[in-house]
Amino acid sequence: MQPASAEGSNTDTGRALRRYGPVAAIAVVAALVIGVVVVGGGGNDDVATSDTTASDTDTGDSPTTDPDAGGPDAGDPDAGDPEPGDAEVTDSAPEADPDAPTDDGTESGDESPLPDGVMSFSVAEELGLDVDFGERCDTDTGRVKVQTFFAPECYAPFEGDNGGATARGVTADTITIVQWVSQDQDPILEFLTSAITNDDTNADDEATLRGMIEYYETYYETYGRNVELIVVEGSGTITDAAAARADAVRIDEELDPFMVWGGPTLTNAFAEELSARGIPCFSCGPGQTNEYYTDRPGLAYTVGKGPDQLDLLVAEYIGKRLAGSPAVNAGDESMQDTERVFGRIWIEASESSVTANERFEEYATDNGFDIVESQSYALDPATLQESAASVIARMKEAGVTSVIFNGDPIAPREFTNEATAQNYFPEWIVTGSVLVDTAAFSRTYDQDQWANAFGLSNLSARVDRSIGSSYAIYEWFQGEPPPAADNIGVITPVPNTFYAFLQATGPNLTIETFNDAAFAGEPTVRAVTAPSLSWGTEGIWPDEFEPDYRGVDDVTEIWWDPAATGPDEIDRDGSGLWRYIDGGVRYKPGEIPEGEPKAFVEEGSITIYTEPPPGESLPDYDPL
Repeated sequence: MQPASAEGSNTDTGRALRRYGPVAAIAVVAALVIGVVVVGGGGNDDVATSDTTASDTDTGDSPTTDPDAGGPDAGDPDAGDPEPGDAEVTDSAPEADPDAPTDDGTESGDESPLPDGVMSFSVAEELGLDVDFGERCDTDTGRVKVQTFFAPECYAPFEGDNGGATARGVTADTITIVQWVSQDQDPILEFLTSAITNDDTNADDEATLRGMIEYYETYYETYGRNVELIVVEGSGTITDAAAARADAVRIDEELDPFMVWGGPTLTNAFAEELSARGIPCFSCGPGQTNEYYTDRPGLAYTVGKGPDQLDLLVAEYIGKRLAGSPAVNAGDESMQDTERVFGRIWIEASESSVTANERFEEYATDNGFDIVESQSYALDPATLQESAASVIARMKEAGVTSVIFNGDPIAPREFTNEATAQNYFPEWIVTGSVLVDTAAFSRTYDQDQWANAFGLSNLSARVDRSIGSSYAIYEWFQGEPPPAADNIGVITPVPNTFYAFLQATGPNLTIETFNDAAFAGEPTVRAVTAPSLSWGTEGIWPDEFEPDYRGVDDVTEIWWDPAATGPDEIDRDGSGLWRYIDGGVRYKPGEIPEGEPKAFVEEGSITIYTEPPPGESLPDYDPL
């Protein structure tokens, strides 16, 4: 399995992070504008991931735009898997490589548990088979020879008849994939991403994706087929349901693909129309609760976690770490000796948002705390400032010491400015809602307020993008930087995951066999520079979340250091960076330890890894 990434952006002249739509996942994972905007439960930030993973964690690239991105990166197989709370950097989420090393559970002498025509290195070893894995495989490690710690497992080269046209959009030689991209100048995206700009164009993005496809098809086994990529630009904005539905109809009737990647992130219409027509899609809309995916088995996936999953983890964190203790991190000294009083600010964009807020309050009660003041807001530039004044006044009047924020990355600017104007300095608890936990956006908030911000992130600990990121992989393989140098982390999470699933599917490619392969994989290895991903029934989440069509399973703890200096996710130097507690150690459901978090404790924290962390070193190969 592979993680999601966190990079992307663009505006008018510079272009703002428009690429949220195309991606699906975690790191500066993750969710193009935010699944949270529609569902009200934080989309996964793109969790950035390494190239073999489904995303580029905070690698210095732009933030991930997948509304679901929950943010994923993969983990270290050699890390040892310390107990929750252990400060070792190695206990973190794995990079999202669906092909990361797993235990197939095959007893020696058993028949291969893999589909016909498929042979992985680990199964061949278990069965004692002498298999030629070809020049792309390092037989000392059983991983392909790519320059990343999260390299996928070797699969044997396929020979023979692959069955030809096994499914719609599939021939003996090709697999038709449609990549949906947003318009070059979408006013909604430009508003949401105005703080992050770069000069990558749609043409740059397409060239980069095609360059990465060359890489995937060199190192992943595709059983005699190559992806035939068709890029479709949206006919409307990311909120235009009618245009989204029309795009889906056109894709069905004119392009006849096997699968679609990406879609408008603030309407469900695109994904719903595709699934009604039997076309699978990866990260084709805003983040959804699990029922949405289980009602469409095999037709909808995301790389990041869902809003209900994130809400569950946030409630666990607050119940174990914060509830019943003084608000020691508040900017107002009078609050620091007061037991925490929780308020919640959340974005309301649909009826689903209201349902999600009610669900979170139930999770809060289950975890031993209450929300004494709950205030929603609408993502409307014309009314946001006025709403902020009212919301902050209500928080202050209710005696809230700790504000739980779950919304878009623009609104905190208005809320924090208004809080200072009202001389109100509470704790700000971040919840992994998309892009709020990026330096690029956090630098735009009132720093007197944000100096008291801490909480959870879907993103994995940042690494310099020259180390194992999608950017580094592209440059290593192609011999030059990617044309979309800033957006590459947003471009790669979905195709990374697709090729990992495809390799495990085998020659008989159908919707059903693809889904079987997705569910058959074990969770990715755990690491600090990538989230851990899994799909299917793994026993990680409560029963109501299974089978699980969402990838990222974990989170990390962070706090904002306004004095730290360095590059943000799109390489702009400045002051203010997120610090990852205990080197970025990551937690799955049930693993968050008890007791006050190490927020605002510099010792043991990391802002950006300039070298691979312990246990996640890079191999050294020449590209084929």
